[in-house]
Amino acid sequence: METSAAAALPKYYVLKEQILTLIEDAVPGTLIPTERALAEQYGTSRTTVRQAIGELVAEGRLDRTQGRGTFVAPPKVTHVRQLTSFSDDAASQGLTAAARIVDVSVLPADPATARRLAVEPGTDIHRVERIRLVDGEPLAHEIAFLAGPLPDLARTVAERGSLYAALREDYGIRIVEVEDTVETKLAGPAEVQLLDVEMGAPMLLVHRLGFTPDGRPVEWTESVFRGDRFRFVARMHV
Repeated sequence: METSAAAALPKYYVLKEQILTLIEDAVPGTLIPTERALAEQYGTSRTTVRQAIGELVAEGRLDRTQGRGTFVAPPKVTHVRQLTSFSDDAASQGLTAAARIVDVSVLPADPATARRLAVEPGTDIHRVERIRLVDGEPLAHEIAFLAGPLPDLARTVAERGSLYAALREDYGIRIVEVEDTVETKLAGPAEVQLLDVEMGAPMLLVHRLGFTPDGRPVEWTESVFRGDRFRFVARMHV
């Protein structure tokens, strides 16, 4: 009787590893064989192939386009969770980052947001909603809530392209310390519409609280990143 660890692995998992080996040296955008071809090549069922490919798509190793086939995905964008900007992280990897502004508005702070920003409930705060793009592809949905008087914020954010640059250069607000909380979630209708993902796709939910040098919280941001296209790196000095 076969007792090796490999024998205990699910068939789809073994096939998944075989497909990873198959695409190891392939350039992004390479079309992989069809489900039928892979089933014949590896002597398994199309159901097993479909499950293996489904996991590789969810993990960001493959891209699937209805009617066109399944392709090798581009490498994930590494986002370094320190005081570098989204744009800087993309540029360091030879990628071009941009932001599409969805909405900039002023609204009264609800109790939870007021507590985070250390203001009274009902105080006017600014809400900035953007789609973050890398090489033209929408990869993150971001909503930032900001405390303080920030006149003409929509124009300055549009001109600067970077929220932190706008705060620093136009309003004299420097964010020097942040607290990030990272969770996982599944894509809902908003992510399907804004980020062009399938319902239930894996996403990374990041909450950030940003502080000025005197310890005053001025930024509370909720960002939803495509889990198949991002990985996060945290750097610390001990």
